Amino acid sequence: MKTNNAPRWAPIALNALIASALCLLGGQAQSQQTPDGRRFKLIPLEEMTPAQRELAESIRSGPRANVAGSAATAGTTPGSPFSVFLRSPEVGEHLQRVGSYIRFKSSLGFKLNELAILITARYWNAQYEWFAHHRLALQAGLDPQIAQSIAQGQRPANMPRDEALIYDFCTELHQQKIVSDTTYQAALERFGEQGMMDLIAVNGYYTLVAMVLNVDRTPIPNGGPLPLAPLAPLFR
Repeated sequence: MKTNNAPRWAPIALNALIASALCLLGGQAQSQQTPDGRRFKLIPLEEMTPAQRELAESIRSGPRANVAGSAATAGTTPGSPFSVFLRSPEVGEHLQRVGSYIRFKSSLGFKLNELAILITARYWNAQYEWFAHHRLALQAGLDPQIAQSIAQGQRPANMPRDEALIYDFCTELHQQKIVSDTTYQAALERFGEQGMMDLIAVNGYYTLVAMVLNVDRTPIPNGGPLPLAPLAPLFR
């Protein structure tokens, strides 16, 4: 009978070796995270594929080019969420076109559109989304106190009727996953069917953007503080 001379501890040693290798690989993957904490590094233009360069040009052109401090135009390469869009250029191209319409052509107008974005950012605790759009909302004429109440998870007091309609529609949609007949009918009478579609779209698109930013762990520029405190429950 043939004798197996392999040491009894060989399987244990092999398993330990595999475990060590996996830990090493895990450590290497972790070390690839960028110094500022984001998971998807910004891709320099010279490292982009032709499809990524084409998408980057689409993102950096058009109405976004006129927005000071936009992640689309700041620096030499697009920032988040666009830097993540670059990983799948075809998807990214469709998304940036939808985003461009929602930002600059929505029938809701800038102030109400930005209000919907802030509500979405607060619901998703999307720190960078809030940071970027809080400034834009105030520039569009939103009362700072309304933004502050939303940041605190409270229904703002004394909102103008249009803003109250937007608030009620968006919060019901995010919290209940439906919109009541009363809220829907009031919003429909004020904004029409195109307004309803544009309102659904801004909530949906910026939910996707919030997901991208949260998965990326997009940092606040220059190491700034997080603008939103954790809240539970949201929107009392």
